[in-house]
Order: sequence, then C-alpha cells, then structure tokens
Amino acid sequence: MTEPLMPQINLPFDEQIIREYLLDNPDFFNRYPELLLAMRLPHTERGAISLVERRQELLRQRVSLLEEEITSLLSMAARNEKIYLFNTELSFKLLNCADLISLKEVLADNLKQQFNFSHVRLISVLDVGADMKAIWEQRLRKGHYFGRLTQQEAKRLFGAEVGSVALVKLAEDIPVIFAIASQDATHFHPDMDNMLLEQLRRLLVHMLAKL
Repeated sequence: MTEPLMPQINLPFDEQIIREYLLDNPDFFNRYPELLLAMRLPHTERGAISLVERRQELLRQRVSLLEEEITSLLSMAARNEKIYLFNTELSFKLLNCADLISLKEVLADNLKQQFNFSHVRLISVLDVGADMKAIWEQRLRKGHYFGRLTQQEAKRLFGAEVGSVALVKLAEDIPVIFAIASQDATHFHPDMDNMLLEQLRRLLVHMLAKL
C-alpha cells in the first residue's frame, strides 16, 4: 500500500528569497523588533517560544559547547606539557649513559614509572630468528605500529600476553625494535600521536651509534 502524498501548498512567496534576504540583511529585526516577539517557534518542552527566546537558548548551548572545548584543550595542553617535560628529562638521562646496559635500564625504568607500562625493550631482530623478522617486515612497514598483537607475537616480543603495544623501528640500517607494552588494551591505538616515541627513536639511534 502506497503512502498518501503530502498535499502541495502553493505559497504566495518564495521562501528561499526570504531566507537569502534575511541572511543579507542581519539588521532586519533591529528595524522591526516587534517581529521578534510576535514570531513563535515550536519547542519540545516549553510549547511555543519567541524567536528571542530561541536565539538565547541557542547561544547558551553554543557557550556550553565552547566551554567544553576549552576545558578539553586545556587538559590536552597540560598533558602535552607534562610529556614534554618528562621527555626532556629522560633525554638528558639517556645522554649520560655510558653503555648499552645502563641505556636500557634508564629507558625502561623511567617509562614504566611515568606511564605504568608493563614492558619496555630494545630487541635486536638479528638475534631472534625468522618470526621476529616477519614482525619487522609486516608490522613495521610504516616504521611504527600501535595497537594489539597476536598471542604468538606478544610472547615472542615480551614473553607474555599484553593488552596493547607501541613498536618502533629504529632505522632501516639498525635492525632494532623499540617495543613498549601496556596491560591496557586501549592505551595504544592506530590513531594516537607518535611525537614522544619519534623523539626517543631519534635519540636512541644517536646513542646506539656512539655506544
């Protein structure tokens, strides 16, 4: 059964022309303020309201959204500042390391303490066989990988199952994986920013060439 067609209403004016006129003349209601109070708009909770009331309501909603956005931006700025200060301090500690063992210890201890990571490792691809080379070639095609691993991959990299990981290829000519794991399955995800890890990657490349 077909639905009945809505009756066609022949308006004595073109609504689009009125819309464009009001957009081109935003001071129209300033010249005719009585129209603001005379016009009524349907409201789900308050019945009919005036155009002024509707405008005030929209402005309040917009202010509320802007306040939420500002709060979110301030929170993000504070977090980024905290990460920047941590990364700067960690960089100086790494630069003072005299050997590879102390470098690994400083890197792991600081990242685990700051972010509650479960594992932080520097893994040589040459020392661990074909399955690690597969991770190097497949997971790290773009140079880094954020997200979940299979159980086999997790056990090969960390010796245990983990929630989510960040894997970074140090360089094409340095077959070492900078690997971090969190027990939180949502901590590392494909859309996250890699600014901190990229800075650490560059510093580690510099340090490994010296040690």
